[in-house]
Amino acid sequence: MFTTVNILGVTVASLTMQEAVQTAGHFIEGNSKAMIATANAEMIMRAAHDEKLKEILNKADLVVPDGAGTVWASNYLGVSMPERVAGFDLVQNLLKMAPEKNWRIFFFGSAPGVAEKAKAKAEQDYPGINIVGTRNGFFTDADTAAIINRINDTAPHMLLAALGVPKQEKWLYANLGKLNCPLSIGVGGTLDVMAGVMKRAPLWMQKAKLEWLFRGIMQPQRAGRLLALPKFVGAVHLWKKHHNQ
Repeated sequence: MFTTVNILGVTVASLTMQEAVQTAGHFIEGNSKAMIATANAEMIMRAAHDEKLKEILNKADLVVPDGAGTVWASNYLGVSMPERVAGFDLVQNLLKMAPEKNWRIFFFGSAPGVAEKAKAKAEQDYPGINIVGTRNGFFTDADTAAIINRINDTAPHMLLAALGVPKQEKWLYANLGKLNCPLSIGVGGTLDVMAGVMKRAPLWMQKAKLEWLFRGIMQPQRAGRLLALPKFVGAVHLWKKHHNQ
């Protein structure tokens, strides 16, 4: 079993992409109603000020280090973390396995039409994949019961919820017991990238740990959120100093 690290009160797994994929597969095969969260620096900073989100992350079955900031924080705090486990890449690995495993998948979230485009892309990239349903992320609380029924009617093995942080984590956690689905994952902008409505950083920027900067350039409305990164670094420094006393 992999080790974990406590980053600003959030427990994150220290594991490789291969281990994350294997663990997700075990959840699906074990029919366990599990939840995976993908924690980058922005999510962890949000959880530091949102007790409900922090509680949900600490009760999730697996929290993977989605972001260079999370990996840096773990290593800085003394827990060696082998690599970043990006949510997008984790999802692609699982989609790649899905046809052979006969897994059924439901795409839930993003703007109207996006999940359908992501479905078409998945069917193109992973021949034989079975995306059993799609539903956009625009809804009210009154729609939740109907959404759950729609998901359950398709009996998916994996539900990908692209509702944004922290809405996707809070929705999944609140409804996990009602969902007849072995694995649910909050996937943020994954469906947008698959659908081609949002670009991912070039590989060289990913390798240089500059994906956060690319997102800020491509989405100027996110500029304020990028301030979470220097705040995160400062908060981790203070966390380490406080917990080493």
